[in-house]
Amino acid sequence: MKGVVLTGGHGTRLRPLTHTGPKQLIPIANKPNVLYCIDDLRDAGIKDIGIILGDVMPEKVREFLGDGSAFGVRITYIVQGAPKGIAHAVGCARSFVGDDAFCVYLGDNILKGGIRAMVEAFRAGHDEAGILLCAVPNPERFGVAELDASQAVVSLVEKPKEPRSNLALVGIYLLRPSIFPIIARLKPSWRNELEITEAIDEVRKAGRTVRAFLVNGWWKDTGRPEDILEANQLVLEGIDPLNEGTVEEGAEVRGRVRIGKGTVVKRGSVIRGPVVIGANCTIGPDTYVGPYTSIGDDSHLVGADVEASILIGNCVIESPNKIVHSLIGRHTSVLSAKGRLPKGQHLIVGENSTLYL
Repeated sequence: MKGVVLTGGHGTRLRPLTHTGPKQLIPIANKPNVLYCIDDLRDAGIKDIGIILGDVMPEKVREFLGDGSAFGVRITYIVQGAPKGIAHAVGCARSFVGDDAFCVYLGDNILKGGIRAMVEAFRAGHDEAGILLCAVPNPERFGVAELDASQAVVSLVEKPKEPRSNLALVGIYLLRPSIFPIIARLKPSWRNELEITEAIDEVRKAGRTVRAFLVNGWWKDTGRPEDILEANQLVLEGIDPLNEGTVEEGAEVRGRVRIGKGTVVKRGSVIRGPVVIGANCTIGPDTYVGPYTSIGDDSHLVGADVEASILIGNCVIESPNKIVHSLIGRHTSVLSAKGRLPKGQHLIVGENSTLYL
């Protein structure tokens, strides 16, 4: 079985962060989203992976993933270009897939529990397709599956105005090459996209079995800043403490905290886990971090107060204003404006920015 990971899409809901790179490279707990997908595929025994490239700086994906050897997989790059729907992206992988069954994994998804069980069941069975589902409070945002009393799939609809169930398609699909002729016949939907839900529903209408699997754990579609921050919190809940840096006397580290090599936590600072701090950072003096915060490599915080936020990396925070529920791009500085009293801030800031608060 092969894997197909989608890294295209314009990420409009994540601007300005996606003005400077694909959304799938935004880190969650200091690890780019796409790596969680690749790890799940590898851990399920799928090591031959095609990466679908979009038209938002695809070279950054190539540069980061390389040939895949650093992550224990083999990567083939497949150019989609402008986004025309998930089914269109899958269709671009036809030559790469050949005669093999394959697993499609949307690169902006993150899942607890992995996909090994569903992959093994699909390999052992004769289902023509498999879909992973998760109960959600807002199914109208997703593709939605309707199941009968025996848990068989009876309909699939993309972003229905009146959902028939609360079971959202997670963005992980198990398919066989028989899907490609169906994709070739699809017409653009009302969204002007080729919909994978419609293609899989055509498999069902042809009398072939589409098997439903349910998420055992949690799942997040990280298409919006608030989703990324929630995913960050969920991942941080499961970290183990590790200190590879230096905590000076007079600094305090509480709970589950990971500190990278070359990082120094200075006197008067408090780190309250769960928190992940990357390599070569300076925290403090007199800085408060956490809980539920990720700080990327080469960041420097002085007299700062950061909670439930993501600093992607190479950030400078020198402001007493409390920063909370914020997503701050690489090479961004948040500095203190003279004559202003501290207050709380909620920020979504792109790369290479300077703010005076």
